[in-house]
Amino acid sequence: MSEIYLAGGCFWGLEKYIAAIPGVQSTQVGYANGRTENPSYEEVCYSHTGHAETVKIEYDPGLLALEFLLDLYYEVIDPLAVNRQGLDIGAQYRTGIYYVDINDRPLIQASLSHLQKRYDKAIAIEFKELENFYPAEEYHQKYLDKNPRGYCHIGKKNFERAARARINPALYPPPDPKQLEKDLSRIQYEVTQNSATEPPFHNEFWDTFRAGIYVDITSGEPLFSSKDKFASSCGWPSFSQPIDPNVLREKIDASLGMRRTEVKSRSGDAHLGHVFNDGPRESGGLRYCINSASLRFIPREEMEEAGYGYLLDLVD
Repeated sequence: MSEIYLAGGCFWGLEKYIAAIPGVQSTQVGYANGRTENPSYEEVCYSHTGHAETVKIEYDPGLLALEFLLDLYYEVIDPLAVNRQGLDIGAQYRTGIYYVDINDRPLIQASLSHLQKRYDKAIAIEFKELENFYPAEEYHQKYLDKNPRGYCHIGKKNFERAARARINPALYPPPDPKQLEKDLSRIQYEVTQNSATEPPFHNEFWDTFRAGIYVDITSGEPLFSSKDKFASSCGWPSFSQPIDPNVLREKIDASLGMRRTEVKSRSGDAHLGHVFNDGPRESGGLRYCINSASLRFIPREEMEEAGYGYLLDLVD
C-alpha cells in the first residue's frame, strides 16, 4: 500500500469522499503538521496549534494512481481559498498535500503545476513533507457514516462521482491542436473543435449497437459503454450515462436561441454534444445526445489489445 495525507476543509466530508474512491484501502482523520503533540479537537479549533484537519489515506497504487487521486481531490476543494473551505474558516481548514515518500514529490509538483494552469491567481494548496499526524478522537472517525445527516461541505453528487471514478486522465493526455488538424477528418475537426453538429441519421454510430466502448476521438479517453446506449428518435448516438461521470464537462449553451447543456470531454476538451432530461426513466432519465464525429468505437473483441481491457466488465 502507498500512503498520502490530504487536507481539504472539514475532514468529515473529505474522508467520506476519499473513502468512496475505488483503490482506496483505508482512511483515518486526524491533525497534521502542527506545533503541539496529540492535540484535542478543541485545541486545534481554538488554541491556534497550527494543525490542519487531514485525512490519512492508504491506497493500492496498482488500482489507483496518485495523480488520479489528486485530480479527484481537486474536484472537491477550492484551491484558491486561504484558510477556509465552504463555510469553515480558520487555519485548520486549509488545503494541503503532505507526502511521506520522497519519490512522490516530483509527481505532486507536476500535478500542482498542471492545476495552476487553470487559474489566473496563485493556488493556495500547502505542499510539504508530513511532519506529524495525530489521529482525531474516535467520534470523528467515519463521522458521516455514523451520522448520515451530519454537516458536510461536499455535495452528495460528489460522493457518487467518487464511487464511479474509473478513468485515470493521466493515461489520456490532451492532444496537440496542430496534430488534430492533420489526424481528424473535416467533420470530426469542426464538431470537436468548433462545436458544429453533424446531420441526424447520417452519421456513423446513430444505429450501431455492437458490444464495446466509445472513446474521445481526440484523446482516446473512454466516454461511453455500449451497455448504456439506447435507440432514440433523435438521429444521433444516445447514451443514458457515461462510463465515469468525471470524464465529462458540462456548460450552458445559449446558442441558436435555446438554452441547452453542452457536453465536452475532460482530457480532450472536445465538443461532444448535449445532455437532455428525456432519456429512459429506468436508467436515470438522461439522454446524452452525442455526435458520432466526436467518437471512436472500440469493439469488445479489440478492447484488450487497444489498452482498454480494464473496462471489459462494463461491457460484459
